[in-house]
Amino acid sequence: MKKRILSAIVMIAIVLPILYFGGIVFDIGVALLAVVAFKELLDVRKDYHIPTIMKIIGLICMLALTYVNIDGYSLAFGLSYETLSLVFLLILGPAVLFKKHEYSSSEAFYLAAITIFIGTVFNLFIMLYNESIYLFIHVIIIACITDTFALLGGKLIGKTKLTKISPNKTVEGSIVGTIVATIVATTYYVMVFEPTNIIKIVIINIILSVIGQIGDLFFSLIKRENDVKDYSNLIPGHGGILDRLDSIIFILIAFVFMLKFL
Repeated sequence: MKKRILSAIVMIAIVLPILYFGGIVFDIGVALLAVVAFKELLDVRKDYHIPTIMKIIGLICMLALTYVNIDGYSLAFGLSYETLSLVFLLILGPAVLFKKHEYSSSEAFYLAAITIFIGTVFNLFIMLYNESIYLFIHVIIIACITDTFALLGGKLIGKTKLTKISPNKTVEGSIVGTIVATIVATTYYVMVFEPTNIIKIVIINIILSVIGQIGDLFFSLIKRENDVKDYSNLIPGHGGILDRLDSIIFILIAFVFMLKFL
């Protein structure tokens, strides 16, 4: 527990200055997170042996997706079909050039999937931050409060198992996490943006909290299916980058969609 708390303090000490300074500092920070997340998803599939050259191509394509169209004018202007088409060609096409079992079609599709997924997600990180740091913080609040109080609620009053995917999670903990996150996130949003329809904000925050927990379970499912405990040992007591960003990623994706309703 001490190791976990100390790691959390270190993470906060690193993240806060990055959020404060923004600009190129934030963009570089996001790029580093994207690279680590990309590697973690590559490494989790122990049965895949993707050639190094293809990993490098995938990494370059992922970073290109992360940085394309991040002018911040509108979240409607994000990834382009031209960029996605190039990614597909560069990653899927070479599969026919390798010898049998060196780079299979399933490995090519997996590499293309995580390249586009990671690139898109971290592109959204930058886009949302450029759109409004306050909206970005709103997403972080929902994820962190939900995770924290779902854990605390589960330990204090949890009795009913939520799912076999993650045996330690409970229905009671999930409900507590959602309630507290909704209260905190709604209070924050009302103080910052002064919305006219608070009920709508409450509903959106409830949905986002639930989706964050689904994201947590989805990334846990990947680990379970591949017989790994954590995505990496990068953060002592916490695991890897994806172990920390799992719920944030799903909340971010859903939040960008829900922006039109705010």
